[in-house]
Amino acid sequence: MGAMNAQSKSSPGALRTRFAALAAALLLAACASPTASTVPSSSGAPNPASLDAAISGPQRSEKARERDIYRHPQQTLQFFELTPSLTVLEIAPGGGWYTEILAPYLHDHGTLYEAEYDGPHAAPSAEAQAGRAAFARKLAATPAVYGNVVVGTLHDGQFTGFPADGSVDRVLTFRNIHNWIKDGEIDANLRAFYAALKPGGILGVEEHRAAPGTSLQQTIDTGYVTEDYVIAHARAAGFELIGKSEVNSNPRDTKNYPHGVWSLPPSYEGGDLDRARYAAIGESDRMTLRFVKPVQ
Repeated sequence: MGAMNAQSKSSPGALRTRFAALAAALLLAACASPTASTVPSSSGAPNPASLDAAISGPQRSEKARERDIYRHPQQTLQFFELTPSLTVLEIAPGGGWYTEILAPYLHDHGTLYEAEYDGPHAAPSAEAQAGRAAFARKLAATPAVYGNVVVGTLHDGQFTGFPADGSVDRVLTFRNIHNWIKDGEIDANLRAFYAALKPGGILGVEEHRAAPGTSLQQTIDTGYVTEDYVIAHARAAGFELIGKSEVNSNPRDTKNYPHGVWSLPPSYEGGDLDRARYAAIGESDRMTLRFVKPVQ
């Protein structure tokens, strides 16, 4: 009681001092709390609160980040209407450039499927097998980031390794269509994407863009595909075109090089010959298209 009486008789100045101290303590506690972009999930994996956090995360190498100025991952994925709770299917991930962004972004609330592409041959080439082994090592080396990624295959227009029958929200493909044209697999693959998506699901396409009127043989030889070709074949598979973006355009790309698109970075197929010229051009001019599987 004595203590209570003494507190009740404190001067107004003393009370103001106590309230100020309490407010300062609360402010310090709030500032010390981890932000949503850095709080680890219960599994110990990074839990990015935004696409920007996934893009700037430590799982990405400096070499990968150097490509951002050409590939614009944040704007591209936003154009494809990506959110962290979706089921996303990436086609032919290669070394995993986009996987490094998609995996942490989708880790806690979404699902990421990776479909490695098997061409029309009986077995993948030695080069393809080596690439897959490197990709598998990459995923296994950092389970806190990639432990939830499910890897399967796409072969002859059929997926294996994960459910792909109307259960996927997004199918994403980056710079792959020219390979499927060369292999004669473009239409079977587009039909597989259509079947995998939910009604209302989105197919996002980024591809090296050819000048209008480029022939099919020129496409096979150079790796550049016309927008009209992609749109026509996607529509034939049942898709509707709902958006185009110029985020990955490059007006410096003249598209007439000895080794086609592979003359440019990051391939530099011509070696040191004209390398400075190709470096100044940068990566290829690209179409970025958004298709939807209509709701019946």
